[in-house]
Amino acid sequence: MKISVLTLGCKANQAESSLIEGTLKTLGHHIVDISEKPDFCIVNTCTVTSKSDYQSRQLIRRAGRVGARVIVTGCYSELNREDVKSLEGVTAIIANKDKLNIINGLTGQRVDYSLYSPSHNRSRLFIKIQDGCNHSCSYCAIPKARGRSRSVDPREVIRQIIIATSSGYNEIVLTGIHLGTYGYDIKPNIKLSDLLKTILKETKIKRIRLSSLEVREVEDDLLEIFQDDRICKHLHIPLQSGDDRILRLMRRTYDSRLFSKVIEHILRKLPDIAIGTDVIVGFPGEGEDEFHNTKRLLDALPVSYMHIFPFSPRPNTIASRMGNSVASATKKERCSILKALDKKKRADYMSRQVGKTIDVLIEERVDGEACSGTASNYLKVLVTSNQPYKGSLVYVRIEDCTDDMLIGVPIP
Repeated sequence: MKISVLTLGCKANQAESSLIEGTLKTLGHHIVDISEKPDFCIVNTCTVTSKSDYQSRQLIRRAGRVGARVIVTGCYSELNREDVKSLEGVTAIIANKDKLNIINGLTGQRVDYSLYSPSHNRSRLFIKIQDGCNHSCSYCAIPKARGRSRSVDPREVIRQIIIATSSGYNEIVLTGIHLGTYGYDIKPNIKLSDLLKTILKETKIKRIRLSSLEVREVEDDLLEIFQDDRICKHLHIPLQSGDDRILRLMRRTYDSRLFSKVIEHILRKLPDIAIGTDVIVGFPGEGEDEFHNTKRLLDALPVSYMHIFPFSPRPNTIASRMGNSVASATKKERCSILKALDKKKRADYMSRQVGKTIDVLIEERVDGEACSGTASNYLKVLVTSNQPYKGSLVYVRIEDCTDDMLIGVPIP
């Protein structure tokens, strides 16, 4: 069969889709682009914002228009089953908990996913080691869609990484819905830091990257592991707001003082690490004072980049029922202010890389004389050589930078 897999949203979704693709290929099916008129189209949806909802509907409609039988899964269809059912071409809606059983229905045979490996069509491999979330942030619908936190057995994680290494991958990304809670449901309890130690000991993967962690989950034992050269010098730690009243309304588990303290502590331990963060702009009740508290904190924090999102009310969440909404024009203006600050933060961090030697994972050929890739610290790098091949890990001396990319030459 010809099958297309379309994915929106988080790295956990990408990891799931990659495993579905890899299993289908191993079973002899053809993974094709949607333009090639597939027999089936699997759409893995997202509902983190209203824009994600819109994109999910558009992708489902597009799949239906090419004549494919459409199988929909993911967080949007989990929470909007009746709406999805009404869309043309939809033949099945699969719950998140049954997502990896999609192939059972397609092939008519029971598939043991532990015998298969993810699709090998990217330079790095996303490996989902955790699912679900036990927290209840007032703006988030994901716990309703994904359920409580669940961890993948460490032996299965090691198996996947060994396969990734033998398949030529030099970097894996450990991902989950709430990655920092990894292992809490495994008896006896283990932590993410324990898993990392096992990976470093039992596998030969050259680079290990973590997706997002909450600020209270970045403990000293984890930072000690970051001293190992195989761990990417990059952390993404969501802030969401720099105002303590707004943080309480969001039902976050920290205040601005604790967040600053942890970020500064990380930089003392790992001076060159890249730290990214998320910010929600225009949460209900965010006035001028609250916004300026956020901007002032971000101005002072030594973060390398920011992802900025206008508040988007999610149905059936606490925040969707709050008053004091912020006008769209105001949210747009505040986003622009923070985007200008983000641009400055990125430029400052990039300029500090000039003269350094960093490891770069090559991802694509730019032209006959250069290629590009991602550094351990998550920066994009233009490598002025035509020698490195896709997926290779090379050391590069940084000689210059543009607005959005470092420029360097490979060294032995």
